[in-house]
Amino acid sequence: MILEMKVPSPGESITEVEIATWLVEEGDYVEKDQAIAEVDSDKATLELPAEASGTITFKAEEGDAVEVGAVVCLIDTSATKPEGGSAPKVEAKAEAPKQETAKSESSQTATYATGTASPAAKKILAEKGLDATSIKGTGKDGRITKEDAIQGVPSMGKAVNVEGRGTSRSKMSMLRRKVAERLVEAKNTTAMLTTFNEVDMSPIFELRKQYKEDFKAKHGVGLGFMSFFSLAVVRALKMYPAVNSMIDGKEMLSYDFVDISIAVSGPKGLMVPVIRNAEKLTFRGVEAEVKRLAIRARDGQITVDEMTGGTFTISNGGVFGSMLSTPIINPPQSGILGMHNIVERPVAINGKVEIRPIMYVALSYDHRIIDGKESVGFLVAVKEALENPAELLMDNDIKKALEM
Repeated sequence: MILEMKVPSPGESITEVEIATWLVEEGDYVEKDQAIAEVDSDKATLELPAEASGTITFKAEEGDAVEVGAVVCLIDTSATKPEGGSAPKVEAKAEAPKQETAKSESSQTATYATGTASPAAKKILAEKGLDATSIKGTGKDGRITKEDAIQGVPSMGKAVNVEGRGTSRSKMSMLRRKVAERLVEAKNTTAMLTTFNEVDMSPIFELRKQYKEDFKAKHGVGLGFMSFFSLAVVRALKMYPAVNSMIDGKEMLSYDFVDISIAVSGPKGLMVPVIRNAEKLTFRGVEAEVKRLAIRARDGQITVDEMTGGTFTISNGGVFGSMLSTPIINPPQSGILGMHNIVERPVAINGKVEIRPIMYVALSYDHRIIDGKESVGFLVAVKEALENPAELLMDNDIKKALEM
């Protein structure tokens, strides 16, 4: 029996996916529920499990965009599992000898075709304003192919396509293309401004130094910076609810809950898994959820549902060494907090210069619904909570707050 495997829907509103990688070879024997491919949607990368055991035949190639519900492979369920564990690989295509022949022909002595551009190549060269004599042809008899014309780039007024100065092209994943679209959309459709402040991280350093070992021993997760920042954001959003709002047509939609999107760098690009109902979480709860989502994003197992619906975003560029940046709003949200690296800096404390661990923080916001007073007030509230966490985030009961 031949089973047709179709692309399942990875989530609401997603109509197309892209075959990122086949995890098996054509002709392999696969087991039921074995991961056979990774597929990219515009929100996440997901694994495609085999629906039955048998030998597999591809109906789509890596890089192909296929509609949800389309057939991507066939599984012959009547095939028996070979003793070695997988079926023999499909024999090499008959075109292989032709490719070798073409290769040898391309290295033959120059002919009348050498340096001549194909019709498609001529069009591209004309658009680029390049001279065919400046392009090295790699086609048969040295003919300039379409790919040669695409790769040819001008250098100091002359096109170059020679050994040691090559270029490469790779297709952007569907996720990265979608992120790119959203970033441009945010720049073009919002009145985005950024306000900055600085935070003295000494109080948090002291708390972590005193309690982080016991915290990890009891809860199995580290006491990191993200829990302090998340709970400081929750507090500030309650004080300035406009920052926890978004525009819906001619109306402003505000939320009485806080779903914090955490921007993380995944194998396929930027991902923003969401910490749901952060206003109900403790330090332990935030750290456990951050760890869980980070692992799922790193392993490519994050789902679309785990990456949608946030009301505010936190981005930590400091892990890469960023001193200061203007983070871009994650639409349709109206605010994003940027964390940066922590550097020992001289600061004035009670009329004296002291060295303190300082982090610069940035809030980018949509000025259409968030006024300057609210944006500055929000960031000051975050700063106050981070510089006095025992009182403002822990209600002067540190051990209770840390569930120690």
